[in-house]
Amino acid sequence: MAAKEKLEAVLNVALRVPSIMLLDVLYRWDVSSFFQQIQRSSLHNNPLFQYKYLALNMHYVGYILSVVLLTLPRQHLVQLYLYFLTALLLYAGHQISRDYVRSELESGYEGPMYLEPLSMNRFMTALVGQLVVCTLCSCVMKTKQIWLFSAHMLPLLARLCLVPLETIVIINKFAMIFTGLEVLYFLASNLLVPYNLAKSAYRELVQVVEVYGLLALGMSLWNQLVVPVLFMVFWLVLFALQIYSYFSTRDQPASRERLLFLFLTSIAECCSTPYSLLGLVFTVSFVALGVLTLCKFYLQGYRAFMNDPAMNRGMTEGVTLLILAVQTGLIELQVVHRAFLLSIILFIVVASILQSMLEIADPIVLALGASRDKSLWKHFRAVSLCLFLLVFPAYMAYMICQFFHMDFWLLIIISSSILTSLQVLGTLFIYVLFMVEEFRKEPVENMDDVIYYVNGTYRLLEFLVALCVVAYGVSETIFGEWTVMGSVIIFIHSYYNVWLRAQLGWKSFLLRRDAVNKIKSLPVATKEQLEQHNDICAICYQDMKTAVITPCSHFFHAGCLKKWLYVQETCPLCHCQLKSPSQLPGLGPEPVQQPNPSAEQNTRPGDTAEPGAECDHRPSVKDSPSRGHDGHDSPEASAQPGVSPSTDRDTSPCEARQGAACAAELTAAPEGCPAPDLSVCGQL
Repeated sequence: MAAKEKLEAVLNVALRVPSIMLLDVLYRWDVSSFFQQIQRSSLHNNPLFQYKYLALNMHYVGYILSVVLLTLPRQHLVQLYLYFLTALLLYAGHQISRDYVRSELESGYEGPMYLEPLSMNRFMTALVGQLVVCTLCSCVMKTKQIWLFSAHMLPLLARLCLVPLETIVIINKFAMIFTGLEVLYFLASNLLVPYNLAKSAYRELVQVVEVYGLLALGMSLWNQLVVPVLFMVFWLVLFALQIYSYFSTRDQPASRERLLFLFLTSIAECCSTPYSLLGLVFTVSFVALGVLTLCKFYLQGYRAFMNDPAMNRGMTEGVTLLILAVQTGLIELQVVHRAFLLSIILFIVVASILQSMLEIADPIVLALGASRDKSLWKHFRAVSLCLFLLVFPAYMAYMICQFFHMDFWLLIIISSSILTSLQVLGTLFIYVLFMVEEFRKEPVENMDDVIYYVNGTYRLLEFLVALCVVAYGVSETIFGEWTVMGSVIIFIHSYYNVWLRAQLGWKSFLLRRDAVNKIKSLPVATKEQLEQHNDICAICYQDMKTAVITPCSHFFHAGCLKKWLYVQETCPLCHCQLKSPSQLPGLGPEPVQQPNPSAEQNTRPGDTAEPGAECDHRPSVKDSPSRGHDGHDSPEASAQPGVSPSTDRDTSPCEARQGAACAAELTAAPEGCPAPDLSVCGQL
């Protein structure tokens, strides 16, 4: 991004912050109390303050002007600020002229100025000030007609001509009236500009809505106004002003406890309106984004930004704060109560940030442990971050128990912190297992089962903690204060953290149990069968010293096939449905007969149906006439037109049964005959 574009982006945010501050001030301003103060003061008889409803309408006009300033295009907004700056400069010129005339009246000297040093000094000071004002006005308005802004120099010119002091007062009033008439003429000449802007904006909005829709219009305005950055800057300005006002009235330094109380109180003071609350929400989101970005940079360096440019935007933490603030009525509380409640909400936000950090660190740490990377610095960064995520949540839970009385919200924070520490402990344990396997000459047996048991233990503890939280929330709802929002949160927590986790865990357990039963029911290949088969495992591509035989006569390692069956219940090669004997009616748990080695080579899987296999009656890849003796594609098969390599894999059993004629033709084809056209079967 060029320097000009960066400057425009900064101006786009900085020039819109005053409009939000004006909205915040208008929200804080109580019109009724304002008029009560006027009635008790001497201004009650002033005709200007008799029109109460007119003032109320002006209050709403202020809201409209603030919204207009907020949504005005950047070019027109810059021009408006330049006009406003010119008005301030003209007012400064008027003040300089009035102060000079007042000082001359107080001195009473009407003679030549060069004879009186003090009079000459006052004249030169006023003259320099007026020249600076005129020059700045000419530069801001981009005009060379500097005389348009020099009306306030008339009293100086009259004093130089030795005009009496009483006449100089009249000349000063004339200069002020002349400047006012210039301003009125400028406003009258640009009276239709707001109408034309509104008309063109309305036409553009209608066109955008008709072409792209209302959602696209909202997203476009969101991006053009840079709403998150705008509200964050607004809240930081409020927070800085609050801190400055505190330290400007304090002489002695504050203690650490007082600084913590000052921090919470200042945040509470900056959350008294919906606009400031939105500013805090976006500020927390950007802080969370910064923490997560630093976490990823600490683990992976600059590779983190190259591999994953779309990082976590921290909106989860901001939305969490907004929901809790709205549910608890944060902005309606007193400052002390608001600070106390904010401390609890910020604890929840910190717990969410720690969980997001763990979600970033967990796959990186496990991948580092499974890889052969010998860099000690990478391992140190990964382990140190895991140790921090192990200790800090536990310490935070301890501090919460020490300083707060236990309730449902605090129990959610403590449970989240405990679960984060438990999950980090499981990640470190698996990382240690990977490192132990790395230093061993042979791989650890049943490593997959060990990892499953570690994760299962953590999931079980997580489920029990979530169940305890739900039980406590239900008891507090029944015997304590009942709220609709609290009941909704308990219901959502019960569904996502209890019911869905229980279903997922039970389904995983059933899949593993069925996989183990299926492996036990399969026959083990003998040494003669392995020698005659003379092939590698199709899953791990390693030699087979021991193997099991599927009902479709395929050989695999028992451990490899078990891992495959954890995912799906089909043969890895022919995709036949593998069922355990207990799932077949009338067969019971009897083991499957071991196939005859000689028949295995000569009989196609589609000719005979073994118990436990629901084959799709397609020609075996191994026994196809277009395959070589080693099970690999022959050159003739690879060059055969009309045969797609995916024809055998992608044909469903239903499609194979519909092509029974093709299957019969393949089965009945005598040796030495050319292979039939498989495209016919694929078409069927």
